[in-house]
Amino acid sequence: MLFTAEPLAVRMRPRNIDEIVGQKHIIGPHTALYKMIQKGYVPSLLLYGEPGTGKTSLAYAIAGTAGREFFAINATTSGKKDIEEVVETAKLIGNVILFIDEIHRFNKAQQDYLLPHVENGLITLIGATTENPFHEVNPAIRSRCGQIQQLKRLLPDDIVALLRRALQDPDRGLGNFRIVIEEELLFRIAEASGGDARVALNLLEAVVYASREVNGQIYVKEETIAECTANRGFTHDKNGDVHYSLLSAFQKSVRGSDVDAALHYLARLLEGGDLAAVCRRLLVIAYEDIGLANPMMGVKVQAAVNAVERLGLPEARIPLSVVTIELCLSAKSNSAYKALDAAIADVRAGKIGDIPDHLKDAHYHGASVLGHGKGYRYPHDYPNGWVAQQYLPKELAGVKYYMPKEHGEEKYYAKVYERLEQLKQQNFKNEGSKIL
Repeated sequence: MLFTAEPLAVRMRPRNIDEIVGQKHIIGPHTALYKMIQKGYVPSLLLYGEPGTGKTSLAYAIAGTAGREFFAINATTSGKKDIEEVVETAKLIGNVILFIDEIHRFNKAQQDYLLPHVENGLITLIGATTENPFHEVNPAIRSRCGQIQQLKRLLPDDIVALLRRALQDPDRGLGNFRIVIEEELLFRIAEASGGDARVALNLLEAVVYASREVNGQIYVKEETIAECTANRGFTHDKNGDVHYSLLSAFQKSVRGSDVDAALHYLARLLEGGDLAAVCRRLLVIAYEDIGLANPMMGVKVQAAVNAVERLGLPEARIPLSVVTIELCLSAKSNSAYKALDAAIADVRAGKIGDIPDHLKDAHYHGASVLGHGKGYRYPHDYPNGWVAQQYLPKELAGVKYYMPKEHGEEKYYAKVYERLEQLKQQNFKNEGSKIL
């Protein structure tokens, strides 16, 4: 079996959009982009997605279908001179497609030089980024791209279809070799790739070269795949968009009381190694989503966080598993922070009013002359430690921010709140005009 230096993933790069595997939401036969490209029209566009989702492959396939001259550069290593060379070529032969990987790393000089040529149609720009373009790509670039498309990780079935194609292709793939591999093992490779087409193809190539050849046939065994895929692990960029999406999915799963989903996202976050982000998010969940329905969860989560800080991984996973499950199964309420948000909204809108005189600070000489503190009723001097009096500014009298929920322990707070409201109303009626 002869060794080929060029990786299988490079050799099997799709030559046209009909060879694209997956991404049917972007480039399927019924999409607008597919129809445009088939007719030779290629808009400038941004491709956004995780590594291995096929951004570069899609760019090459678009150029191949449209029959245009194609240039590819990387924003991390290319400078203005590289763009100038592409522009000069375009001036000689007409419109060309320029693919820029990691486009979010473009500097201002590169942008300023490129943008006019994109505007006048000399260059069709296809930019690729692993970061959210709405956060990381310069607005000037975004405004000149007719479409922004998010690519998704390939499904196992998509990966297997790609692997089969590589096994059967005699020119670019492994079709010249007599390879014996069970369908189940192809799925093992697909699963190990994590939805990354490049990883899957390179894994297949490694497995084939590592397999035993007998009488001209290469037999792929399960143990060979297990050895080639061992310790691949799971990683993600702690500062990347995927990381924040994982944190979001984790919190939403806890909020939705889905224990298994929460544990799945927790596992992915822990494999990413950012314990601090997980602990911060758990504390937020305890107060944002559990709140008054189970106030002790805040204390429990803080205790778990303290344990995590002392233990570190792998033992830290133990207290994290406990509090995650308990948060999932706990009653939920967001009434407390929603009440505060409503109050903040009024303050920002200028609805403040003057503090009632009887509540103003009276601990200084001359305060009594101003009437500060006059008429204040000290609750501890009254039965049950409560007395009716006006606390809100008179302009906001009767405003309700807190809307109690009948969940978990908040049922108790709801009853107390309701009783206090009744007492206020009784006092209002007795005094005829207002609560003093």
